[in-house]
Amino acid sequence: MPTFNTISVEKLSRLVGTKSAPAIIDVRDGTNDQLLLASLQRDPHDVAAWADSFRGKSAVVACGDGGGLSAGVAAYLRSEGVEAEVLEGGFGAWRAAGLPVIDAGKLPGRDVHGRTMWVTRARPKVDRIACPWLIRRFIDPLAVFLFVAPAEVAGVAERFGAAPFDVDGVFWSHRGENCTFDALVHELGLTGFEALARLAVIVRGADTGRPELAPQVAGLVAASLGLSRMHSDDMAQLEDGMSLYDAFYRWCRDAVDETHDIVSHIPRRGAQAR
Repeated sequence: MPTFNTISVEKLSRLVGTKSAPAIIDVRDGTNDQLLLASLQRDPHDVAAWADSFRGKSAVVACGDGGGLSAGVAAYLRSEGVEAEVLEGGFGAWRAAGLPVIDAGKLPGRDVHGRTMWVTRARPKVDRIACPWLIRRFIDPLAVFLFVAPAEVAGVAERFGAAPFDVDGVFWSHRGENCTFDALVHELGLTGFEALARLAVIVRGADTGRPELAPQVAGLVAASLGLSRMHSDDMAQLEDGMSLYDAFYRWCRDAVDETHDIVSHIPRRGAQAR
């Protein structure tokens, strides 16, 4: 049973990937080859320097075993106005539960603020919105995305140490009939999430012109093209697109068996209005 100001790995795993997920702050000492999903690495000894960036937010602090190190950092954060909990059992409990971790060696370089950097072609439609959503929700919530002209992708990637994606001839791109979203899910060890596997089929169908893969493909294509017409600024489109994929993900996770028709939402006869 969780103790005061702690959260279980099972509960946290349900929050990861959702818009309401807390910031996950990994305070393990040293360089770690394996990372918690959507986590931010912070030095526990410098908590006074970075605590303010989480003020007014909710956070989960994780160390190796959920012991005194994370408890102390969480207590300090609470004193600074952060709604902070400790991950019960820490990173060890997460691994013991068989939950996915990220291979740090597969991630691109980080900027001076510790954010991963990614670059792709401008004027995104499907894959180039779906991939940033996946990265921010499951890998690095502070990830930076650069949208540039196709001819500039390689140069910008080299200049800023960013990972190019969804362009020809790079690691993070289409593979056979699969799209870049599929590559990210596979390479980053996220295949165990049933909802992501379901979403990947929809994204693949929308991005590669195969509406027969899932009934929801046509809806994603329509919404994606609508967003691209609404916005001339790629970053503004990405922000709106985050909500679009939040909705598709929650449908994939929680609502695939729910139906809606002309009578499904009509109150039963005699029911009291509330």
